[in-house]
Amino acid sequence: MRLPPAYPGMRIGLYGGSFDPAHAGHRHVSLVALRRLGLDRIWWMVTPGNPLKDRDRLAPATVRVAAAALVAAHPQIAVTAFESEIGARYTRQSLRYLVSRHPAVHFVWLMGADSLAGFHRWQGYREIAELMPIAVIDRPGYTLSAPVGRAARALARWRLPERDAATLADRAAPAWTFLHGPRSQLSSTAIRRMGENRAGLLKTTRDDINLGQVG
Repeated sequence: MRLPPAYPGMRIGLYGGSFDPAHAGHRHVSLVALRRLGLDRIWWMVTPGNPLKDRDRLAPATVRVAAAALVAAHPQIAVTAFESEIGARYTRQSLRYLVSRHPAVHFVWLMGADSLAGFHRWQGYREIAELMPIAVIDRPGYTLSAPVGRAARALARWRLPERDAATLADRAAPAWTFLHGPRSQLSSTAIRRMGENRAGLLKTTRDDINLGQVG
C-alpha cells in the first residue's frame, strides 16, 4: 500500500472527499488547518465516491487525483487514493486502517461545516469521532446552523474552544473544534453544474447552427 510518508509524532490532517473537481476552496481549507492547528502535513483523500451521493457521473479516480495534485501545489499537502486500493466504502473504515497502520501519528479529521450539518448521516459517525480529533472549518451558510445540528449536539461535551485549536492534534479523541474565519464560496457541485450548463449551451448552439445549415 503506497501512502504519503508518515513518521511517529507527526500531526497530519486528513481531508476526504470526491474532489470532483478539486478547487481553490479545498486548498483554502487546508491552509487554514495547517496554520490554525499547527499541522505538519495534510493528506487529501480522494474517495471512490460518497455513499450519500450519486456516483454515476463521478470522474475516474486517476483523473481526480491528478487534478487535485495540480490544485494543491503545496509541499505540505499530499494527495492519495488509498481508499480505492483497500476497498473502503466508508470513512470510518479508512480512518480505522490509518490509525492501526500508524498508531504513533497524530491524525486529525478535517471537514467543512456543511459536512458537519449532515455528519449524523455518516455510517458510524460516533466511531469516527472516537478514532481521532475533528476540526470543522466554517463554510458559507453553515456558520450558525452546523454547530447546533444533530451530530454537533451529540458531540457537544467534547467541543474544544477555538482558542485552543492548536492543541487539538495532541488531544485524545473524542475532541473537536469549529474554526471561524474567511470562507470560500467555491463548491465542487457548483463547478460541475457550471460545466454542464456550458456544455449544454454549446451543444444547443451547435445544433442550432447545424439546423440552420440544413435549412
